[in-house]
Amino acid sequence: MARTDFRFVWMARARYAEVDAQAIVFNSRYLEYFDIGITEYFRAVGLYPEPGLKGAPELHVVKAEVVYHAPVLLDEEIAICVRCDKVGRTSMTFAFEIHGAIGGAAGEDLRASGTEVQVHVDEPRGRPTPVPDALVAKFEAYEGLALK
Repeated sequence: MARTDFRFVWMARARYAEVDAQAIVFNSRYLEYFDIGITEYFRAVGLYPEPGLKGAPELHVVKAEVVYHAPVLLDEEIAICVRCDKVGRTSMTFAFEIHGAIGGAAGEDLRASGTEVQVHVDEPRGRPTPVPDALVAKFEAYEGLALK
């Protein structure tokens, strides 16, 4: 998908602790970048209304996939792109892309892409429960499209 297909972008920089001996971001760190991106995406959508995440829905990752296209190097600025692709009965599917960024401007320099499926759960047992209509409405309003 094109970089412009994402409304939400979070800028980051590859730090020393995230790279391997070749100064390339280590593969597992891409899932951390996705996590940083989705946390900020959730905040932009309005899921964190109170400090300490009080009142936020409980979503558990049940599937995560990363496709590596080109390496991210030490100290390189990146654009972490996130969007909600669809909502099922109890799950939500999110798309991610990481692009290289020059001077803070993201271009079509795809480094990694991926997806996550997250399930809405009933705490404390963690049983899947239907995604509330109010939650779907927040994502649809943010993305400007129907997700169900």
